[in-house]
Amino acid sequence: MTNRMSPADTAPDDAHLASVEELCRWIRDHLTAPDPQKERLVAALNELFDRQRDLWQTSKLEAVQALSAGFAGQLSRLQDELVAKERTVHDVARYFEGIVAGLTDRTHRDPKTRLLNFDWFMHRFEAFLATEQRVRWCATGVVDITCFKWFNDHFGHATGDRIIQRVARLLAEQTRSHDLLAQDASHSDLHARFGGDEFTFLLPDLPSPEKGSAVAGRFKRHVEQFPWQQEDTRLADHPVRVDVGIVCLRLGPLDERRGVAHQLAEAVVARADQLMYSAKWLGSRRVHWATAEIRAGQLVEIGTQRCGDDHRTEAAADAHEGSTTSTHE
Repeated sequence: MTNRMSPADTAPDDAHLASVEELCRWIRDHLTAPDPQKERLVAALNELFDRQRDLWQTSKLEAVQALSAGFAGQLSRLQDELVAKERTVHDVARYFEGIVAGLTDRTHRDPKTRLLNFDWFMHRFEAFLATEQRVRWCATGVVDITCFKWFNDHFGHATGDRIIQRVARLLAEQTRSHDLLAQDASHSDLHARFGGDEFTFLLPDLPSPEKGSAVAGRFKRHVEQFPWQQEDTRLADHPVRVDVGIVCLRLGPLDERRGVAHQLAEAVVARADQLMYSAKWLGSRRVHWATAEIRAGQLVEIGTQRCGDDHRTEAAADAHEGSTTSTHE
């Protein structure tokens, strides 16, 4: 049922709502609506301000300043609408939900690449390990742009930013659990900016570890075959490459990982990071990847391999590293 404000519900012309407490009090005292609906609106206000306070504590300074400036304008417009218009309680609640959703999305995403930020990625990965029962294999990868500092130093930070943004876009487009030819990523595939020129991703539903390595290899090829002169003509002679490390994890029974999901998530990402640096140090043209499983609450590696295009400089690296089996905390 739609409830409309009567003239008596509006605030006097000289009223000034200086705080959220006053706004909540005004809603309770003057808004004509059932009490449950008024309380829902008040709860939405409180949740909104709680999220804003969290944002101040966790965001970078420039992001916080931009968000708070935008939020101040939104709050001012909202107060004007509450006083000047006859809005229904349903419309007001939906308006607040939209603001909360927008702030939440900005809080959880890197502003430059629009990928998830690393903290939120780890939260989602941990939740996946603690609850997923349907899939057998997943894969987590870490990506680093090869010699990124050289690009920044020689071509400038603007070109460096374009490289980061393009690699992020290719990562989101090319690393997917499901059909490699699909146009849209699975809603549960996760892609994040690790920090600087590093990225991480989760493929949560794989039929085999080989599929995970194939996805990572496909992404690496797309980066290295991309026409980089589109971003900066000087890149025609200096194409961008990436180093990739990936851990393909056999999930096993849920009981073995539910209580240690946080430690497992950190161990998997740390091992993928090590594999990425192994590829970087060896000057590898291949993805470095390992298979692992969970035994007694611990991450246990069951194989280390490389995939990718043949390259003769890999022969010495193959003999040096080989396959290993070890336990990682």
